[in-house]
Amino acid sequence: MRLLYIDIDTLRADHLGCYGYHRATSPNIDAVAAGAVLFEGIYASDVPCLPSRTALLTGRFGIHNGVVNHGGTDADPVIDGPQRGFFSRLHLDSFPNRLKHAGLRTVTISSFAHRHSAFHWHAGFDEAYNVGKYGMETAEEVFTVAADWLRRRGREDSWFLHVHLWDPHSPYRAAASYGEPFEDSPLPAWLTEEVRAGHWAGCGPHSAQEGRGFSPNEYDRSHYPRQPQEMVDMAAVRRMFDGYDVGVLAADRCVGKLLELLGELGVESDTAIMVSADHGETLGELNIYCDHQTADEYTTHVPLILRWPGLGAGRRRALHYQIDVTATLLELLGEKVPESWDGQSFAAGLRQGVDVGRDHLVLSQGAWTCQRGVRFDNWMLISTLHGGYHLFDDVMLFDLGNDPFEQRNVAAERTDVAARGLTLLSHWQAGMIRNAARGRDPLESVVLEGGPYHVRGELPAYLERLRATGRAELAVALAERYR
Repeated sequence: MRLLYIDIDTLRADHLGCYGYHRATSPNIDAVAAGAVLFEGIYASDVPCLPSRTALLTGRFGIHNGVVNHGGTDADPVIDGPQRGFFSRLHLDSFPNRLKHAGLRTVTISSFAHRHSAFHWHAGFDEAYNVGKYGMETAEEVFTVAADWLRRRGREDSWFLHVHLWDPHSPYRAAASYGEPFEDSPLPAWLTEEVRAGHWAGCGPHSAQEGRGFSPNEYDRSHYPRQPQEMVDMAAVRRMFDGYDVGVLAADRCVGKLLELLGELGVESDTAIMVSADHGETLGELNIYCDHQTADEYTTHVPLILRWPGLGAGRRRALHYQIDVTATLLELLGEKVPESWDGQSFAAGLRQGVDVGRDHLVLSQGAWTCQRGVRFDNWMLISTLHGGYHLFDDVMLFDLGNDPFEQRNVAAERTDVAARGLTLLSHWQAGMIRNAARGRDPLESVVLEGGPYHVRGELPAYLERLRATGRAELAVALAERYR
């Protein structure tokens, strides 16, 4: 068995042609999807980058592995303590180590560990290649390393190769040589001038007036012309969508080159291929532009395309965590899922052609805000412990069937649905806390430690910016809420 996992950072499912996007961002990924199983209900249990990939590695929710933040205590996994053996539990139960048990040589080509000081990522890998640019490398640079490995070892029978592409991640920075392929293509219809203007009057990091954090970033302005700094008009909104989509196109071209190389090596037809992401991106939803700060639909929902011998092709809509997918891969390979994992295999349903998943999902964010989302039926409920200096309601409820871009909080109108979502969340927390990392809910600890990493210490200067930009009333509201 050969398994190629193409891991495209910050990739929104709905910006791929195979998921219905109107722009031609992904012809090569679409070609893979045409002969594969395409999953529409896969969600990262913990977001963004560091919590998501730690969950993928460990098969465990952040509340159990200890990683929910990008800094502070809860940015490092828990250790075994006195029970640690010669090999740590992190090592023994890691996804790549379990693949090794199935007879696969495990290889990662990624600067993720380097970017996030997350060297636990290497647990269980036989080979690890760091491109060395902290996630700022291009798909072309990653392909050079991946191609070298494949030419040396790709014809061998048993390997797992993880190839990590960063191009859709902000700052949007695809090379000028890509041109402007989408300049004549319409924007997503929901983000109108009326919506933009309403956002302009709001606040929060990466909101319409602060597109690169808490204020415009002059370095980015001069170095990354595809990345808008402020959503001052619809031309800036176009630059955002175009910049992101060209990043998706850059990653897709690398996918095409990888497939072509597999063909040259004579192994393309019998190599299993998985395409997914660590998380998505909000492109204006919840007045967050060009980032991934919440436990909402567009940050937690990820694409998942799996071409696997004997599984055929088609669409699956059932809800699953991404860590359920890795558990499923182990079972497809004949391996048992570790008892420590929260991920649950659905391999039997796949083999039988039955589309059955979880009744609901609980999704966590701890690096920009402290939130938990509950995804059930057509609803997304978001409970906020710390709003990251956005003025979010404590409870938000979105009807994704009628309001797919989360513009209207209906929690006060649909109290019955909100109560159901909060009950699901309460039951999940009660079950998870029994084995919680460090004996407590890590999101509550992040709040007590000073808030999510990316907003700690930023409030005083941001209040001054709000006053200087005619938003004094928002400064008052934020100061009251976060005093």
